[in-house]
Amino acid sequence: MHINPSTHQPLNLSTNFQMSKQEQFLEQMTNGYTFKGNSIELGGAMLDGECVPGATIRLPLKTLNRHGLIAGATGGGKTKTLQILAEHFAENGIPSLLMDIKGDLSGIAAPGVSNAKIEERHLKIGLPFAAAGNSVDFLTLSNEKGARLRATVTEFGPVLFSRILGLNDTQSSIISVVFKYCDDNNLPLLDLQDIRKVLQYLTNEGKAEIEAMYGRISTDSVGTMMRKIVELEQQRADVFFGERSFEVQDLCRLDEKGRGMISIVRLTDIQDRPKLFSTFILQMLAEIYSTFPEAGDVDQPKLTIFIDEAHLVFDEASSALLNQIEAIIRLIRSKGIGIFFVTQNPADIPDSVLGQLGLKVQHALRAFTAKDRKAIKLAAENYPISEFYDVERVITEIGIGEALFTALNEKGSPTPLAHVMLRAPQSRMDVLTDAEIDTIVSRSALVRKYNEVVNRESAHEILTEKMQEAFDTEQQQELKNQQAKAEKAVPKRRVKAEKSTMEEIIDSPTTRQIGNTIARELTRGLLGVLGVGGTTRRRKKTSWF
Repeated sequence: MHINPSTHQPLNLSTNFQMSKQEQFLEQMTNGYTFKGNSIELGGAMLDGECVPGATIRLPLKTLNRHGLIAGATGGGKTKTLQILAEHFAENGIPSLLMDIKGDLSGIAAPGVSNAKIEERHLKIGLPFAAAGNSVDFLTLSNEKGARLRATVTEFGPVLFSRILGLNDTQSSIISVVFKYCDDNNLPLLDLQDIRKVLQYLTNEGKAEIEAMYGRISTDSVGTMMRKIVELEQQRADVFFGERSFEVQDLCRLDEKGRGMISIVRLTDIQDRPKLFSTFILQMLAEIYSTFPEAGDVDQPKLTIFIDEAHLVFDEASSALLNQIEAIIRLIRSKGIGIFFVTQNPADIPDSVLGQLGLKVQHALRAFTAKDRKAIKLAAENYPISEFYDVERVITEIGIGEALFTALNEKGSPTPLAHVMLRAPQSRMDVLTDAEIDTIVSRSALVRKYNEVVNRESAHEILTEKMQEAFDTEQQQELKNQQAKAEKAVPKRRVKAEKSTMEEIIDSPTTRQIGNTIARELTRGLLGVLGVGGTTRRRKKTSWF
């Protein structure tokens, strides 16, 4: 037994140690999550399963363009974390683009409703709860309700379009020739029909022209490319390519109160079409990077993008496409853009991309198999070492609405790892009704702007007309040639036919008999005219009497 020398009372070492540990934890959390610039309060830090009073976890707005990851098993609360971040970004004047694949994000437009569990949670965290809705626009890639998202083939450019199709170097060079030919001849490449028609033309009617200018194009390579385009069309990418092209600046709007607009892309029918999803994501990021000006070191991002079910972007991507995504993620932050990947396991994200993500929010992972345990061990290695947590164990014990959390501070260093009880979303945690969605869509300026059908003349129509003219000219020439041959051949055939007919008539016995009778009558008539026949008749007449 240990005795306190000043009071001569027994020391409770376990209590003193626990208090010391909690004080150290509170000090570390306070120092690690206090920032000079603006930040948002996400929840309270937990130690040994309980919230520590005063240990508020914040996220600095200045480092949001360093991107982030929200990971965890189904049902762990990833969607609600996304919702919390997006609504607090909006509150600070930061617009967001959300990919709603499961169809459970529409409620962010309406105020939430408090209840006993929410009040209890916020009491533990030490933050008040205030219900609030957000200004929302719905967008769509298909036939969902909302403003249509489209882009032209030309906007992709030959490099990106080739990588989306997964073409080799030879095939990619052909695509470059196609784009160059269309630029030189004012042939707009708007949709997949246009690119197919150009390939068809350059291997048939325009073959001589293209070979004279750029060299021979392999028909086998063109055939392969055609099949890859058909594969893309089968995933309904044809509804994405075309006009009117979506202007990415429309994602950066504020509402009349100065709050950031939240744009939700409704993708509930897209999970079985990963090509279309990855095509849209990559084009969107490339368009943002190419059109947004350099922003440098900003106090808060101009736009944040949340990519739910992020594994769909990477699962079927070629190595070339992954390199393109990695480059865009690395460079786009200088434009003031923050990208947040939402997926079940950090292993769904390539290491080259994962290493660029400053914010990491890890919800629970479940260890049902040996493969799951390996995945948990790998996931734990993505987080800073902590003297307060056994990360591998905590990942499997995290409750719903809780997460392991680390971000970058204003100096770019990782914040201490914290087990956080997250605040509840201020907006509705359930989906909107169809009537509520219809109301939002009917009021949307983007719907009026982008749902107008535009079908101007493009490469398909121009080349179809050109090919038809060439076909008509060829047909007319062929008819002229046939007519000329016919005119030369018909007289000979006719004479021969007439001769053959006369020969048949003359050779016929009946004809000969009739001919003899006619000949005799003609002779008689002729002789009568000459006065010879009359003598004969008179002679016969005399003999008769």
